[in-house]
Parts: sequence; structure tokens; C-alpha cells
Amino acid sequence: MSQHSPTGSQELAILRYVAEHDPVAVGRVAEAFAAEQGLARSTVLTMMERLRKKGHLTRRKSGGVYLYRSALDGAGVMSRAVGQFIDRALRGSVSPIAAYLTERGEVSVDELKELERAVRALKAGRREESR
Repeated sequence: MSQHSPTGSQELAILRYVAEHDPVAVGRVAEAFAAEQGLARSTVLTMMERLRKKGHLTRRKSGGVYLYRSALDGAGVMSRAVGQFIDRALRGSVSPIAAYLTERGEVSVDELKELERAVRALKAGRREESR
């Protein structure tokens, strides 16, 4: 993962919130996170500015207030989070995820189709590399 990855679950939660509600002011994010996690507005602002400096958020001034947007869409935020989890917690191996899904046994038909598409894409990429 890049050195610019989100550093914690609270930052990731803020990234997801901004991606789902952008453009959004700090006050609105702070209200949501005060209720959910007890975070003060100043803490939310600090984390949002840290995320902006890392390149995850952008901002523009509108009516005297900064409005923040995600530099990625919701899927991009989730993809980055999964990648970060795999790199940090699983040391880059996806095998534990496959084992978990097999043991869990509760994969929906749509999820299974999505997994099959991903495997086909991975296999196609391998074929291209071997040429």
C-alpha cells in the first residue's frame, strides 16, 4: 500500500462518509461522528485535513465554508480499505479471505457471481503476463 493510506478505522469511516455524502462540510461530518463515536468537531476537522493532505479528500470554499469531496468514489474507498487490510493484517495474502468465505458458507448468489468474475479477470491477467 502507499504511504498515503488511511491510518485507522476512524479515518476510513470518515472517508466512507464523505464519499457517500459529498460535497459535505466538516460540521455535518462532525454531527454524524459525534452521535456515532463521540468525536469532537476539532478532532473530525483534524482528521479530515490529514486525509486532504494525504490526497484522499479535496476541498473548495463555498459560501464561506469548505466543502469536502472524496478523491475516490465509494467503491474506490472500499477497495483501498480492503487492500490496506490485506497488506497490514494478512501480510499481503488473500488465502485467509478465501478460507473465511468457504467456512462462512453464507455467500449470496450475487456475491458468488462477483467472485467468479474476479477469478476470471485474474486468470485472464495471468494469461496476458505469460505471453
